[in-house]
Amino acid sequence: MRTTIELPNKLVNDALSLSNVKTKKAVITIALEDFVRKQKIHEIKQFKGKINLNLDLDALRKR
Repeated sequence: MRTTIELPNKLVNDALSLSNVKTKKAVITIALEDFVRKQKIHEIKQFKGKINLNLDLDALRKR
């Protein structure tokens, strides 16, 4: 998808210098992937303590 946006040059240049990639597109893609991954982890953590996993594994395995 082609999108035109204005990004702070210093922020993009800092990200480029800290990463092992050479293009702005690559550094922005990495940043977006990282953001999505962190948000998904945050959503999963919201379930902590809300799911009861008192399962009888032997019964599930039909032993």
